[in-house]
Amino acid sequence: MKLVCSQSDLSTNLSLVSRAVPSRPTHPVLANVLLQADAETNQVSLTAFDLSLGIRTSFTAEVIEGGAIALPAKLLVDITSRLPEGEITLDDQSGDNTGEGIIVTLKPKSGKYQVRAMGAEEFPELPVIESSESIQITTAALIEGLKGSLFATSADETKQVLTGLHLTVKQDTLEFAATDGHRLAVLETSNERPLEGNEQLEVTVPARALRELQRMLAHSSSEETVALYLDQGQIVFAWQNQRLTSRTLEGQYPAYRQLIPRQFERQVTLERRQFISTLERIAVLADQKNNIVKVSIDNANQEITLSCEAQDVGSGTESMPAQISGEDIDIAFNVKYLMEGLKELPSSEIQMHLNQSLTPVIFTPLGGLKMTYLAMPVQLRN
Repeated sequence: MKLVCSQSDLSTNLSLVSRAVPSRPTHPVLANVLLQADAETNQVSLTAFDLSLGIRTSFTAEVIEGGAIALPAKLLVDITSRLPEGEITLDDQSGDNTGEGIIVTLKPKSGKYQVRAMGAEEFPELPVIESSESIQITTAALIEGLKGSLFATSADETKQVLTGLHLTVKQDTLEFAATDGHRLAVLETSNERPLEGNEQLEVTVPARALRELQRMLAHSSSEETVALYLDQGQIVFAWQNQRLTSRTLEGQYPAYRQLIPRQFERQVTLERRQFISTLERIAVLADQKNNIVKVSIDNANQEITLSCEAQDVGSGTESMPAQISGEDIDIAFNVKYLMEGLKELPSSEIQMHLNQSLTPVIFTPLGGLKMTYLAMPVQLRN
């Protein structure tokens, strides 16, 4: 195998796929990236696979002689990212008869690097879904949905199904939902490539895979479409020269719609940025004491007051104007959960809907996207 490619193409694509290389591989070959070069199409594809998440990308190069080889991922990323801009020749001829296995030579214009490689035949095949029809999703809808929901997934591996995002593909909308048991984010976005017939698809995908998808889509144009394939326990996203495959999560996802109250006794309209910056200041003290911030709603003065008492450290209180309907109430939140959700609400003004001091509180953007952020209040200890 022999090919000539640019340093930036090789380095960019390597850093994308290498995120699917396991840090502790169960088998030596999984610490590698599979490189396949096709002399007819002049395409080079790179694949990494940890047996759960798989990423494949491809780019154009001058392929003098086609072939496939498994290269050590970390070493290759570290070398190519440091090489100067310009052409790199990749060649595995040199080591075929040395008795040392396969040696691959990288030749930038200023030098030569040689790395030990493995045969491509040892690398596991990426799952291929042939049976199912693809669902077409616009990149813009996917990016929007992932941004507004992924942050609310659980990091607790014992709550397996909550470490994923629940995706529902309806006739002409996509619904993204994520919860970790303390908060819930639900975002509905229109999909301009509607489903055939009246079918509805539901699947829970690991957040880790979707974070990689989000990172990869950041380099794509928002008008593009992504083809989604779904099969027993497996999901594939494919677009342009890129492909991401992941296992799906088993188990029943919580019936999250039932958690959202239908009616509310109180409603508060707030300027989102001002609310966040006030919270950030109070959070300095809340960090000293279990992250709890108190929100006092004052109808007579049409303002809310945020406060925190951190024993032995100090206290802070700050007020801001708000449009309030309903009676006064004091309510407390984990400031981290509150801020993370507010930062993703896509509007300058937001509404806070609530009933009692320990019932779910709903935050929604005023106008624009259909997004609901539910945060569970916490008990105020005097």
